[in-house]
Amino acid sequence: MNDITLIKRAVKGDKRAFEALLQENYDVMFKMAFKYCGNRQDAEDITQDSCIKLARALASYKFQAAFTSWLYRLVLNCAKDFYRKKKPEAVLNDSHIGAINAEAEIKTYANEILAQVYALPENEKSALILVMSDGYTHAEAAIIMDCKESTVSWYIHEARKKLNILIEKEPHHG
Repeated sequence: MNDITLIKRAVKGDKRAFEALLQENYDVMFKMAFKYCGNRQDAEDITQDSCIKLARALASYKFQAAFTSWLYRLVLNCAKDFYRKKKPEAVLNDSHIGAINAEAEIKTYANEILAQVYALPENEKSALILVMSDGYTHAEAAIIMDCKESTVSWYIHEARKKLNILIEKEPHHG
C-alpha cells in the first residue's frame, strides 16, 4: 500500500494504516533527525517526538508537496524544538559542538568538519544538509524550509563560507 492510501486511511482513524505509515517511514525520519543532530540518542528522541507530532498533524497534509518533503519539514521542526528545550543544558556543556566532540570522540579530519556543520546556525545547517547530503534541489529545500529559493541559496553560501574559514584554520588540512 502506498503512502497516499495509508495517509487517507490513517486520517480517517485507521490505526493499522498509521502504524504501517510509521513502519515505512521511521527509518527515513531517524536518518533525517540524525543528519540534523549527529547524535544517536538525540536523533531517537527527535524521531519519537516526530512520530507523536505526525499523529497530530497528519490531517493537515494537503498532498501538494511530496509526503517525504512534508515529513522532512515536520522532523526538522521537531529537531529545532528539541534543541530549543535543550539549550540551557547545552550552555552548561560549554557548547553544542563540544558535546558532539565529546560524545562522538571525533578523531578524523572529516568528522571534525562534520562537527562544524552541526555547529552551523539551524537554517544554514538545514539548507546544507537538504541540498548537499539529501540531494534536494534548492527549490525543493525551499518548500521544506518554508522560505524562498534564493534564501536557501544564501544559507548554503553562508554555510560554505563559514566552513571554508574553519577548514583554512585547521592545521590538519593539506
